[in-house]
Amino acid sequence: MTSDSIKTALENEQPLKLNWTSVVFFGVFHAIALSAPWFFSWSALGVAIFLHWLFGSIGICLGYHRLLTHRSLQVPKPVEYAIAIVGALALQGGPIFWVAGHRLHHLHTEDVDKDPYSARRGFWWSHMLWLFYPRKEFFDYEQYKQFAPDLVRDPFYRWLNNYFLLLQIPLGILLYILGGWSFVIYGMFLRAVLLWHSTWLINSATHQGGYRTFDSNDTSGNLWWAAILTYGEGWHNNHHAYPNVAKAGWKWWEIDMTWWAIQLLQLLGLARKVILPPETVTEQTQA
Repeated sequence: MTSDSIKTALENEQPLKLNWTSVVFFGVFHAIALSAPWFFSWSALGVAIFLHWLFGSIGICLGYHRLLTHRSLQVPKPVEYAIAIVGALALQGGPIFWVAGHRLHHLHTEDVDKDPYSARRGFWWSHMLWLFYPRKEFFDYEQYKQFAPDLVRDPFYRWLNNYFLLLQIPLGILLYILGGWSFVIYGMFLRAVLLWHSTWLINSATHQGGYRTFDSNDTSGNLWWAAILTYGEGWHNNHHAYPNVAKAGWKWWEIDMTWWAIQLLQLLGLARKVILPPETVTEQTQA
């Protein structure tokens, strides 16, 4: 799609409506997160870091992304459900919504109309504005569910998609019991904000820069600092070239913490049919 055709498509588009519910929701979380310095403790910071890893790496990167969206590996159904619940706790939407949106991203990468967070609409659109100006085809369940039929058939995932927000209640209660408001501020609000922006950087920053190992038909790049923040997801050019491969970091120095978790599941006999990079391509990248 040329720059002129993109400009024409955007000019002809119906004006998008700002969703004030989203603005207030994300605004409140950011405002409360800014109060974190007044509730600081080392233990609260430790909780935020641990939950950022647990909900981010295990829940989103491994669970929502590599397991449910791309089916890069298989685990026993109870383990899959447990990981999906961890992903739902990240506050990035229900599993059907998340998976459908990401599959659309891969089906129509950077298409201004069909990619929910197309980078061709600009950095801030792909980073977060797509959530503030929701398009019905990406946010209406009856429309987006067709892109995740495997999850829609499962009553558990339909329930989790509807009620994922309620999981924040027992989480908040547990954090308060363990450490009072300090743990709540750091473990829920600060952690959620940091994890949101970490994940959103994959939609935005890795489609704006980074080196390219593969000539994929998009602008995806490998960004080392984004990979650190997202437990391996920043090796985005690798991922777009081979989206169904469970391993995102291919070179020895491309750190992929989520891949380490997958290897641990394999060691424990809990992961099977793990999709690896083609041997010929692996040899080329390591040469």
